[in-house]
Amino acid sequence: MKKSNKIYLVLVLLLSAGLVFSQTDIYFKISKAIDIFGRIYKEITLNYVDEIDPEEFMLAGIRGMLSSLDPYTVYIDENQQKDIELITTGKYGGIGATVSLKNGKVTIVDLIEGYSAQRQGIRIGDVIVSVDSVKITKDNYDELGSLLKKTPGTEIEVVVRREGVDEDLVFNLVSEEVEIKNLTYYAFVPPNSNNAYLKLSGFTRSAGAEVKNALFELEKQKEIKSIVLDLRGNPGGLLDAAVDVAEKFLKKGNLIVSVIGRDTTNVQKYFSREEPVAGKAKLAVLINGGSASASEILAGAIQDHDRGVIIGTPSFGKGLVQTVVPLSFNTSLKLTTAKYYTPSGRCIQKIDYSKNKVFTKHNLIVEEEFKTDNKRSVFSSGGIIPDSTVPERPESEQIEFLLARGMFFKFASFYFNTNNFSDLGLVSKNELFDRFVGYLDTQKINYTSKEEKVLAELTSMVEKKKYNSGLVEKLNNINEQLQKIKREELKKFKDEIVIEIMTELAARINGRKGRIEEMLKNDKQFKTAYHILNKPGLYRKILEAVD
Repeated sequence: MKKSNKIYLVLVLLLSAGLVFSQTDIYFKISKAIDIFGRIYKEITLNYVDEIDPEEFMLAGIRGMLSSLDPYTVYIDENQQKDIELITTGKYGGIGATVSLKNGKVTIVDLIEGYSAQRQGIRIGDVIVSVDSVKITKDNYDELGSLLKKTPGTEIEVVVRREGVDEDLVFNLVSEEVEIKNLTYYAFVPPNSNNAYLKLSGFTRSAGAEVKNALFELEKQKEIKSIVLDLRGNPGGLLDAAVDVAEKFLKKGNLIVSVIGRDTTNVQKYFSREEPVAGKAKLAVLINGGSASASEILAGAIQDHDRGVIIGTPSFGKGLVQTVVPLSFNTSLKLTTAKYYTPSGRCIQKIDYSKNKVFTKHNLIVEEEFKTDNKRSVFSSGGIIPDSTVPERPESEQIEFLLARGMFFKFASFYFNTNNFSDLGLVSKNELFDRFVGYLDTQKINYTSKEEKVLAELTSMVEKKKYNSGLVEKLNNINEQLQKIKREELKKFKDEIVIEIMTELAARINGRKGRIEEMLKNDKQFKTAYHILNKPGLYRKILEAVD
């Protein structure tokens, strides 16, 4: 045997041996850790001075382990298994209502038309008091899913408190198989245009089929010349569903996404396998900070292939892929197993969770430059950056505060429940604003601006130092001026306030469809998208490389 061949053989044997030793080493470490963990668990459970609940103690250990990883790797117990089924199939047994915590109260925030809750008179804004005699508060909010999601045909008693109504209301509802639509709204917007608007809110298995069927249905009415695909607030879902939706817009053979796990040599590539149903229409995609995961896969593929313009604000920045691993006793582990990369090769993951548990700007993944098909510059980390950045709301801290406190939502419920109307055209905008300002006074909402906080600290210091009373009086006069400015700010943003309330009232009258239709009338991001789509030169300019 030649000397070079002998050296090569020795290297192969050494590398192979290293691999075997490495694998043996990790299995030994795992076995050792399980043995130690099991002994500690058993000793404490049996011999600790106070009685230990074995199940809760085990859960505490699991939570402790998972807390050292990213927030998307989670243990799923029996009660949460239905949520996994919902993510994958888009179906569940329930009453057709979406609930959320608003100001510490468990509140109905959306209703699905045609199901028990909507049919029997539950309203958006109703606060859930009890379910089947179980009192509901923010403390047991996590248990609500198991109380409302029951086998179809099961009766469920729901007691609610309604804004503007003195007594609690009792509803005897029946659980049904509820199918969640990914495409929550589609139509030509404006109605007299050839622009199709698609509101995609999730990515379950049926997402691609829903988009395809909607486009076919709209095409039967008239030619589709442009499309606005709205992914704002879409938290994502299944990877396969994102690929399926992307195929409806991208050319056959286009790379959509690459998935790479711990073994970086094993790369899974997903390509478009069918001819697009909307391959010729101009395309604009709306995103914001609530657009994550599968939404970012879709938006990233469209941007990298220069298939359409991305409009809005930067997306969430989640470039991690999870796999659901079934465990015993009807439990599961949702485990991060890979990262995904857009066609240009960028990972849009914002935070590097491998560094430490304290997530700061130092955990942000380093930004790198990549190129689209047309050689435009795009960047990794920090989510998908829009081609045209358009803020969602006016920059007013007071309006943001009222929005976060749910005041527009709450007032709309009060106004709708205490006024008998079904036509928004009959509502006076001036009267609506005046009623809202008066309503705020009754709610004792204490918004404190940054200027007021600084002034309060200064006043406190002056009083402690016992400076002359004239200085304190001057500071009090400044405070009165700040209060006046706050009141004037409400008037300054009167139009925006009325828009928020009218959108909520539209939801009370006509559900999700009403909310979306009313919102689009004053949606700056949508209007920007529609403007660009109707300016062929501008549309092409955005998608071309800048020299």
